[in-house]
Amino acid sequence: MMPEEHDFTISKANFFYPRYPYRGNFTPENLVFNSNLQEFAQKVGYICGLQTSGKISPEEAYTQIKKLWKQLKQAKKKLNIGQTPLE
Repeated sequence: MMPEEHDFTISKANFFYPRYPYRGNFTPENLVFNSNLQEFAQKVGYICGLQTSGKISPEEAYTQIKKLWKQLKQAKKKLNIGQTPLE
């Protein structure tokens, strides 16, 4: 792979799968949840684009987003995000 191709591949990957550094209160759990949240937002964006372009129905978009939301809520619960620590 030539250097120009490598740069293009990296830039394309950054465009389609952007990741932003975590700037909140650092804990391993917060970092994992932030990653989950970014993935959720990215997938919701794709689903919205598919629905807007007529590739999937509004009902299918709603169903897929609801499923992703439930997965995100489950991850939040497993990671104890927003829970008061036990003393």
